[in-house]
Amino acid sequence: MDLVREYARHSSEEAFVELLSRHVNLVYSVALHQLRDAFLAEEVTQAAFIILARKAGSLGPKTILSAWLCRTAQYAAARALRTERRRQCREQEAYIQSMLNQPEPETSPWPDIAPLLNLAMAGLGEKDHSAIVLRFFEGKDLKQVAAELGVGEDTAKTRVRRGVEKLRKFFVKRGVTLSASVIAGAIATNAVQAAPAGLVKSITAVVITNGATASGSTLTLIKGALKIMAWTKAKTAIIAGVAAVLAVGITSTAIHHHRNPSIFSRIKELSGDEEAQYTSYAGSSPEQAAKTFFEACNREDWTAAATFWPAGNGHSLGDETRNYLGGLQIVRLGKPFWAWQGNAKYGSVFVPYEIRVKTGETKKFQLAVRCDNPERHWYIDGGL
Repeated sequence: MDLVREYARHSSEEAFVELLSRHVNLVYSVALHQLRDAFLAEEVTQAAFIILARKAGSLGPKTILSAWLCRTAQYAAARALRTERRRQCREQEAYIQSMLNQPEPETSPWPDIAPLLNLAMAGLGEKDHSAIVLRFFEGKDLKQVAAELGVGEDTAKTRVRRGVEKLRKFFVKRGVTLSASVIAGAIATNAVQAAPAGLVKSITAVVITNGATASGSTLTLIKGALKIMAWTKAKTAIIAGVAAVLAVGITSTAIHHHRNPSIFSRIKELSGDEEAQYTSYAGSSPEQAAKTFFEACNREDWTAAATFWPAGNGHSLGDETRNYLGGLQIVRLGKPFWAWQGNAKYGSVFVPYEIRVKTGETKKFQLAVRCDNPERHWYIDGGL
């Protein structure tokens, strides 16, 4: 972080060029994994470093810069996918077809891993994510990883092993069955590729003008990525508050403010057409999303349950929450509804539910879920 502080204090072009030289391959590779388009990957890389230049003064001393850049590149790439979804779908189809027409390249697992890697990485908690980036993307040994994270070597080793195991389970659920050691080797060997020659120079030229010479499409990516970052930060605060209440076992408004629909000024049940629109947009209805989450808790499949938390927020399901929800039985799910408080409509959809936890106690609440995010993915917004 010394170079970041040097740039933040003195707008040192030399410091920023050194930062670019150290990290440009990582950022470019992350973008390329997600987009499969070299031109867009360059644009996302440029956007990520412009965001770094803008936020350099606000990054804390404990920030793992490589992991932060990895997340930022993912956010910018998500924006790129959203704005050019149709074109990307056509390109993806062409890519898949070309892969099918090619002979199998040795027995490398990388072609199976690469399209899923960013999504798998996004599902990791901040500690595991940072450990994986440092160990396999940057090629640091465990002693170096431990030093970067400020922990003991055994702790660093545990985080790396845990992170790889989570990736393995993620891949298995998507039909890619590989051992942890094979996954680790494939990522270490293939995850980071050399960025195009001249990219460092072109990014530097844009940054020193404070982004004034950036293209319109790059500025759009920057704006979209910053919105995702702000949204993720807000979600972190909400979920951290819920977790804190669960940890001390207090029944409070933070958790149960959706328990009784009578607290709302008015509610409106979703029509069949409205539920179908959600299904078309996010791939499932609000009720299906709630059911999927609770079924994951029933199986105690915490990797699956954690996908209902916003990626990159640094929070995960704690032991208290797992003990409370693990093995639950769904008694019933009600009709999803929208709700208003005064003239303000809540951004979530509420799904009434009744569950029976392991103690035999029955709970009735309203689960708040929402999918108004760039990933079009259902996340839990309250009501546990």
